[in-house]
Formats: sequence, structure tokens, C-alpha cells
Amino acid sequence: MRNYRFIAALILTYMLFGILLNSVGTVILQSIMSLGQTKSSAAILEAFKDMPIAVTSFLIASFLPRIGYRRAMMLGVGAVGAACLTMPLAPGFATTKLLFAITGVSFALVKVATYSSIGLVTDDSAKHASLTSFIEGLFMVGVLSGYWIFGAFIDPADPASLGWLNVYWLLSALCAAIITLLAATSLDESAAQGGTHSAAEDFWAMVKLTARPLVILFVVSAFLYVLIEQAIGTWLPTFNNDVLHLPQVMSIRAASIFAAMLAIGRLSAGAVLTRIGWYPLVNLCLVATALLVAISLPLTRDLLPNPGVTWSTVPIAAYILPLIGLFLAPIYPAINSAILSSLPKHNHAAMTGLLVVFSALGGTTGSYITGQVFAAFDGQTAFYLSIIPMALLLISLGGFRRLQVRA
Repeated sequence: MRNYRFIAALILTYMLFGILLNSVGTVILQSIMSLGQTKSSAAILEAFKDMPIAVTSFLIASFLPRIGYRRAMMLGVGAVGAACLTMPLAPGFATTKLLFAITGVSFALVKVATYSSIGLVTDDSAKHASLTSFIEGLFMVGVLSGYWIFGAFIDPADPASLGWLNVYWLLSALCAAIITLLAATSLDESAAQGGTHSAAEDFWAMVKLTARPLVILFVVSAFLYVLIEQAIGTWLPTFNNDVLHLPQVMSIRAASIFAAMLAIGRLSAGAVLTRIGWYPLVNLCLVATALLVAISLPLTRDLLPNPGVTWSTVPIAAYILPLIGLFLAPIYPAINSAILSSLPKHNHAAMTGLLVVFSALGGTTGSYITGQVFAAFDGQTAFYLSIIPMALLLISLGGFRRLQVRA
């Protein structure tokens, strides 16, 4: 691998967005508690995050090599830093929606730049898969730290307090530090230039990728995976609060176990994928995930509130259910690396754009459906439904693997 300083800047940028993007579950809970929202109305935040990701990725992914990956990352981080400043200065649900919309647009730039840059700093498919899993693992470390960072700004004695918005001063300062680091790095992006095609030709080349059966099955798989992860991750703080009857801050911090499992799983997969193939690993992980759902959810029935609950007396399901993240973790980076490693480097930005589009659509769909089922029925029913896309993902990955072997 080359360009270690750039890789470090890339990782920190990705971790920042891990904090911001996956704070949506915490912010949904806080919007219900302190901004007067219902579960159904708060569920729209996922769409304000994911739809801008999808639209922006579709429109700009094929053009990003012309802008430059490093510049795109600096632009995205700068926009998010400015948006963070608006939260404590103009508190309200409308400002919250604006923050997630800007975060979505910025993440589209950052994710396409990140995934496309991996091919520029690795030498073969094994190193590509390893670095992809490592970066995604540290993304989840960012998610994990986000639960605790946000939890530190919430007043457990006053759930309706707006003091939690002060967390955004810290996040805006982090944005400024990352921009400074990116400005001090360099990256040779010449290999990402696909020739002398016009911008319109580059865009239509990306669209034409969707006509390939291999790409179709890949984006379906990415859609289903993110649907599952976001359905569970986004609503886990509310599940802990409503179903397990944990206090507000404890509900958020207990959800960080899910992020910790995702981080451990992805960091471990980075090493495992250098030794075994991705397909056997993801099949094993999907079966284990479905079994954990089936085992843990019956343990959440008929629980009663415990005003004196501590970490030693929480329902056992609070520790078992988040273990799902350990087995979900390797799937996303493994399939992403599988498709990117099979394409020329000048196609990576376009393919990543399609990946981000369908990942965003999957995240919105999963979160919205889970929120509506949660509101209409209960949290157990909402989480049981995740087994259906798990089965569909197993099927789609089987088709993707067969086409990949033939290619």
C-alpha cells in the first residue's frame, strides 16, 4: 500500500461521517423527547439523510475524477461543518432535517471519493478487500463513539432539554481539524482518469453499467444489506427505550454495542478476507444473523419497567440482540470489494456512485418501514421482519457469485 498519510486522512473523514450519519437513531429519539415529534414524523429523518445521498451520487459520481477525490472530501467535510454550526444556533426539527440533508449530499461526495481512492492506494484484490473492511470497521468505530459522544451531552434528569445540541460545536471543530489534515496531504489520481471522454459520456457510461446482470444483482444485494442494517441500527435506541424500558441515555449507549460489534466484525474481516473467499464468509454470517434475531427477540416479551435498572440488571436481550452486528459486519465491505476489484480503476467512481445510490435507497426503505411497523404494532414485530430481507439477500448473493465466477 502507498500514501499512508492520505489513508489516515481518509479514515478520519470516514469516521466523522460515521458519527454524523448514524446519529440519526439518537436524533430520532431526541426529536421525540425534546422537539415534539412522533415516531412516524421523526422517521422522515432517515429519508432526509439518504435521498440526498442517492440523488447526489447518481448525478456526480461519474464526474468526481474531474473534480478530484481529495478536493471532494474537503468540500464535503466543510459543508457538514457549517451545517453543524446551525444546530445549536437555530434549534428545531426543520434545522435537523437540513443538517441531515447536507450530511447526505456531503457523504455522497466522501463515499465515492473514499471507495474510488482505495483502488489507487492498493496493489491487488486481496489488499483492496482488506483495506475496504478496515476502513468500514473504523467507520463503525466512529458510529460507536457517536453514541457515547451524544450521550455525554444529554441531561438524564431533563429529557426535554435542548442541551444535547451542544454536541454540534464539538463536531464542527472536528470538521475544521480534518480539513486542515486533508489540505496537507496529496494523492496521485492520474489512474482514475478514464481518457478524454466528455462529462456526458462519463455519465451515460455509469448508467449503462446498470444493464449488466452482474451489476444488477450487486446493487440489489447492497440495497438489501443496508435495508437490514439501518432498520436495526436506526431504531435500536428507541427499541431499547420502548421495549426494554431502559432510561433514555442508557438506551442510546446500549445501542452502541451494535456499533461496536459492527466495528469488531469489519476489522476482523479485513484480516480474514486475505485468507478465505468472501462468499463462504458472507453466507455463514447471514445464517448466524437470522438465528440471533430468532433467539433474542422472544427474550424481549412481557418485560416490565425497572426504575433502578443498572448495566448489571438490564434485560439480557440488551446484550444479545446487538451481537447481530458482529455477523452483519463483513457482508457490506466484502461484496463492495468483490465488484470493484473486477472493474478497471477508471470505472470505480461510477460503480461506487451506483453503490451509494442503492445503499441510500435501502437505508431509507428499511428505516421507514421499521418505523411505521414500530408505530402500528410493536418493536418485536418490526425487528422480526428483518429476517425476510436476510433471506432475499442470501438468494441475490448466490446469483451474484455465479455471474462473478463466469465473468
